[in-house]
Amino acid sequence: MLGTHKPMRRRRRGNLGLAVSGALVAVVMVVVAGCTRGADNSTGSGQSSNQGPNQSPTDSASTAPTEAAAQAELKPDPRTNRCYRIPFTLAIAPTTERAPVNCSGKRKVTTRTFYVGRIDPLAQGHLLAVDSSLVQARVSRVCPQRLPAYLGGSPDDVRLSMLRAIWFTPSVEQSDLGASWLRCDVVAVARDGELAPLSGRLRDAMKSPWQERYGLCGTAAPDAPGFQRVICSSPHTWKALSVVRLTGGKEPRRNYPGLVKVRGAGDGCEEVARAAAEDALDFRWGYEWPTPEQWAQGRTFGVCWAPADGS
Repeated sequence: MLGTHKPMRRRRRGNLGLAVSGALVAVVMVVVAGCTRGADNSTGSGQSSNQGPNQSPTDSASTAPTEAAAQAELKPDPRTNRCYRIPFTLAIAPTTERAPVNCSGKRKVTTRTFYVGRIDPLAQGHLLAVDSSLVQARVSRVCPQRLPAYLGGSPDDVRLSMLRAIWFTPSVEQSDLGASWLRCDVVAVARDGELAPLSGRLRDAMKSPWQERYGLCGTAAPDAPGFQRVICSSPHTWKALSVVRLTGGKEPRRNYPGLVKVRGAGDGCEEVARAAAEDALDFRWGYEWPTPEQWAQGRTFGVCWAPADGS
């Protein structure tokens, strides 16, 4: 929703709920809460959602290694602080075979590993396959939850940036050989379907000014037809100022509060934009709220916007 404020004029508002394209959401919304990857935001991951304790027969781990696994060799576990050149399409895959590269080399890198842990393959005493829906749902919550602490910021800081967590697990063949690692990488989304290069220090990056480099910006006002989320280091005309937290029912990700509530929650964006404007009597502001589809995928917050030039 877009609001405007002019001296001696009545404030005008639009009535447009704003959606984010599926490709961007695939990483960007991975976002945001505990996500499942599939083909961000919407929060999808190629990772299936949690189906609960009663898994289908295909979710159970095989009692014997597959023929491919028997011929394979167990690979070393990944390590933290390793960098990779991975394109957007592979960044949202559940597994990867890419080898690490020099983090400070001449060729640009797109992901950096910030955490390596262990997956939990047990449910009610049963061993589940690494690609089962329950195991992947557990995995999808770990990396997004750990990213703010790694960056030295808050969850809202991450939501106002284009830095996101992605994750990988072993292939079924490697899992059959005993691999049980979980790898968390940080990426910077440049725009829909594209990753930005990473350089310099990322650990505690948000303890120093980071907005101009990794912040969330827009190519136009959030209700404009050509609006697209982009990283602030690329050309832009609008920028995200703050997050509007929204709450649902007992199961927040399922219970959409309703259009009236999510729209009304953005009334405070006007004052946020006023404080950031060069002229407190002549400024513009915008508010972007989640659709029911985005809400179900984990985007349970709104965003306040304002022109990047302070007008």
